[in-house]
Amino acid sequence: MQEAIDYLLTKNSIFQDIIEKYGLPTIPKRPQGFETLVLLILEQQVSIDSAKATFLKIKAYTACNPQTMLVLSDEEFRNLGVSRQKTKYIKILAEAVLDKELDIESLASKSAKEVREELIRLKGIGNWTIDIYLMFCLQEPDLIPLGDIAVINTIKELLNIHDKEQMEIHTKQWSPYRSYATYLLWHYYLNKRNRKITY
Repeated sequence: MQEAIDYLLTKNSIFQDIIEKYGLPTIPKRPQGFETLVLLILEQQVSIDSAKATFLKIKAYTACNPQTMLVLSDEEFRNLGVSRQKTKYIKILAEAVLDKELDIESLASKSAKEVREELIRLKGIGNWTIDIYLMFCLQEPDLIPLGDIAVINTIKELLNIHDKEQMEIHTKQWSPYRSYATYLLWHYYLNKRNRKITY
């Protein structure tokens, strides 16, 4: 991490400002596997905290594995606080694993590009979900999830860049450590709002 931070400090003074004000960010880590992908589906377009609450309800109710997720009824999912759309996505994921269309274990030995190609085929798993899985589970060092509202808002605020294409061009200079730049941007976003989250 120190190497990445040192590199980013040479690229933009905003990183120095963030560290001086809020200290170093934590590097989010999550276990690889089916459960984390289910949690990421639940996290789409809602807060991490509310998604986690739903995820814990599921785990208290039953085992979170492809077999049980596939046989759980839509009504059971609804009672656990899962929307109809996300229920569908979780079942598509479970089916892909059981049909051996997706081997989650093998993702760790693939390149980020290969992981993306494999996961994007599943309805309900888009680039944001894949970015977070690559960063949190596979420790991919060079990603910036420009589908993430906190990242976008922080870039707008600190760099005054409002166009997504411009953001993409600008953040290329942070390569090969864009994931670490993302952790710093999240760190700023959360601390400024006095929010603490556990990844």
